[in-house]
Amino acid sequence: MAFKIKDVNAWYGEKQALKNVNFDIPAKSVTAIIGPSGCGKSTFIRCLNRMNDLVPLFRVSGEILYNGTNIHSGNLDITELRRRIGMVFQKPNPFPKSIYDNVSYGLRIQGISKKGILDKVVEESLHKAALWDEVKDRLNASALALSGGQQQRLCIARAIATEPEAILFDEPCSALDPIATAKVEDLIMALKQYYTVVIVTHNMQQAARVSDLTGFFMMGELIEFDITKQIFTAPSNKMTEDYITGRFG
Repeated sequence: MAFKIKDVNAWYGEKQALKNVNFDIPAKSVTAIIGPSGCGKSTFIRCLNRMNDLVPLFRVSGEILYNGTNIHSGNLDITELRRRIGMVFQKPNPFPKSIYDNVSYGLRIQGISKKGILDKVVEESLHKAALWDEVKDRLNASALALSGGQQQRLCIARAIATEPEAILFDEPCSALDPIATAKVEDLIMALKQYYTVVIVTHNMQQAARVSDLTGFFMMGELIEFDITKQIFTAPSNKMTEDYITGRFG
């Protein structure tokens, strides 16, 4: 298992956002997290690489093991954790730099400056992000000139470039049109051969299309976790069935 989540609770000040969450996320698979707005989906995914540490008054209890290591152990290097567990956000957030500089940014921060190495990683990352053919002739152009869907795939390439082991997607298609969404979905399914993928999505059809496993959250609790096909065809919990059939949410 890539992640083992044991009795995880989380709070923003006095407000409890996650309640006794327990489940395992297997490596090299796509795990979708679904549920209505405010159910704890984004809080949960941001616990996996400690992004919530940046939020004032946030606290968490329980254990999150990543490849057997407790990510809250005192001697853990958080920067290294976030390199190993990359993240792609809801809205594309390219830097106001060239396409090339966006993808190579993480490597430069690590002190890698050899052009040959940077060139190779930039090309490989853009290939994996299914963007190379669209941008190979304008790598020095501003990333901000790309379409929204291209910008999101560029952000995926940027995450890939630092050689992570897992990639977290927090509603990566919510700002994209259907054509761009389809490209990102195809990409997510292709990436699982290399990475452990966790995706938060409010779009149930998207979860059904791209994921191997699905967790349904409600009011901060994990209501059900199972193989995606099982969740969408024969859920074992009435609340899951009601949500999926549109009775609430």
